[in-house]
Amino acid sequence: MRTLVYTGQNNPIFVNSIKCKREAPFVLRQQLSRQITRAGATALVLLAALHAGAAAAHGKVSLEEDSCVRRIGESMVHFSAYQPQFEPTAQYCTEIPKGGDTYLVVDLVDEALRGMPIGMRVVRGTSETEDETVSYLRPSYHPDGVIRGETNLDQGLYTVIITAEGLPPLRYQYPLRVQMINYGNIFRAAVGPLIGLLLLALLAYKLMKSKRVQRWRASRRP
Repeated sequence: MRTLVYTGQNNPIFVNSIKCKREAPFVLRQQLSRQITRAGATALVLLAALHAGAAAAHGKVSLEEDSCVRRIGESMVHFSAYQPQFEPTAQYCTEIPKGGDTYLVVDLVDEALRGMPIGMRVVRGTSETEDETVSYLRPSYHPDGVIRGETNLDQGLYTVIITAEGLPPLRYQYPLRVQMINYGNIFRAAVGPLIGLLLLALLAYKLMKSKRVQRWRASRRP
């Protein structure tokens, strides 16, 4: 069947209306496929950005941004804790996942600290004067810039206190949480995936409400 169509310039043309009707669903499918591809690519880019942000938060950062660094003036120290009997390559700071033997390492970032006696004490709780001391290293010189200690930690709260006998004396503190649930970290870890799911749901909703999808769905109805 041919349909007469005027172009507005007194030049009538004939269009095969049956062919147009047959090709219309195909064109809609192509448009829908492109729209789905664009939406999927957008979602993947957003999820990749979220993943990169989360990775950066736990990856390599500068000393100024490292939560394991304590700084007084120009003097900085870096604290690490290890439990190789559980995770041989894992490094912890203030959140230690399990109780048990724990290796404590302090890096003296400031070279001036290597020329003064430095000691380390671990107390149960948050007060050096009132709580129990579970580990103590007497002040001594550390020319290699590393203080090493070992202790056994049960579940609970602890405080690591590093003292440098200089002029003036320096004191650094690290709170330790051993085998305790950190709901703040759990929430922060879940935010990225949750935002990704919400974005995917929003894109899917907008896609289903688009005119092209509605026309394609209408063309599929018998």
